[in-house]
Amino acid sequence: MDEVTVEAEATVFETEDEAKVERSMRNVLPESIIERFEGADGRTILKARAKGMDSLNTFRTLLRMDRIRDAARAILTSSTSGKIISFQLNKQVAYVKHISFYDGEAKSPLGPIKIEIRCENPKQLIDWLTAATGQRTEKS
Repeated sequence: MDEVTVEAEATVFETEDEAKVERSMRNVLPESIIERFEGADGRTILKARAKGMDSLNTFRTLLRMDRIRDAARAILTSSTSGKIISFQLNKQVAYVKHISFYDGEAKSPLGPIKIEIRCENPKQLIDWLTAATGQRTEKS
């Protein structure tokens, strides 16, 4: 597979511990580089960046462990536009090393982790992320 880049962003609210929000992000993207910014509203924003399919190994493993590959496939496919897959994860669930896709209609007071994956072939990447154990997918 061609170049894969992953970017994630989460706002740290007043009632949150910044280290815990960072841990939530690292639980999903452990190899990412996380930077801290101040938003226009004065809140801290954490932005993570990672490159390569390997940076998504933990996310892939969590999808398997949580047994949500089919649901994830549907969500990721519907979240694809061109060469970009954009979706959101629940911060609190990520903190305990699980995956729950954030439903914008059921607002969480602490907001989501917003993730954007860019790649040449999103369908192939989604197939790899959500492949059943033992199912072969082309990685290159």
